[in-house]
Amino acid sequence: MIIDAKDLGYKDLNEALRGPDTEYTVNNCLGQRFICAGMSDKSVTINGVPGNALGAYLNGARITVNGNAQDAVGDTMNDGEIIVHGSIGDAAGYAMRGGCIYVKGDAGYRAGIHMKAYKEKIPVMVIGGRAGSFLGEYQAGGVIVVLGIGLKDGRIVGNFPCTGMHGGKMILRSDCSDITFPGQVTARAATDDDMTEIRKYTEQFCRLFGYDEEEMISSPFTVVTPDSKNPYKQLYVAN
Repeated sequence: MIIDAKDLGYKDLNEALRGPDTEYTVNNCLGQRFICAGMSDKSVTINGVPGNALGAYLNGARITVNGNAQDAVGDTMNDGEIIVHGSIGDAAGYAMRGGCIYVKGDAGYRAGIHMKAYKEKIPVMVIGGRAGSFLGEYQAGGVIVVLGIGLKDGRIVGNFPCTGMHGGKMILRSDCSDITFPGQVTARAATDDDMTEIRKYTEQFCRLFGYDEEEMISSPFTVVTPDSKNPYKQLYVAN
């Protein structure tokens, strides 16, 4: 079903998406919020720029955006897939505990904040360009991958990556020699075993966005993991 969102408010658009069809195309989207929030078992293609909280609490639907997306993409999503053929705003994947987010371009500040795993669910967020400051802040689980495609100058991530990180994993397509990480994490060059895992994410990314897989993995990768599940333990221990 095709929906023209040009004259629709966010409530009307979301109501239309909850009709009986399983596949929808939304044209002329411009800032409508909460699109597909909590949705399961549907496929939605969006032509335009969706507003904040795209796919919040997503529970199994597949969303494809042919354009950019605003803040809080995949907020607290539980399952499903969000594919953005552009860049995204701040706080993408906030507290997500399952599903996948693939972004061709850049991500703003605080992507992956409070990301967590839940039982068998391992959330994955792959950012094709660069990510802003506070990437993976308080990350407790899941995998964040940043590929730095097209980055000619500057760092692959902004300031203060992995602040408060106490679970999960971050994978950066860089030697990270220009990045300062907090003391409670370990940043190391990817091993052969790591590269086997990394290929799972890069293969899917390249398939979605048309990049060459072999060229993608020819660059150095850095894997960042926490040293402790309680990085603030020293704050609560009497001397």
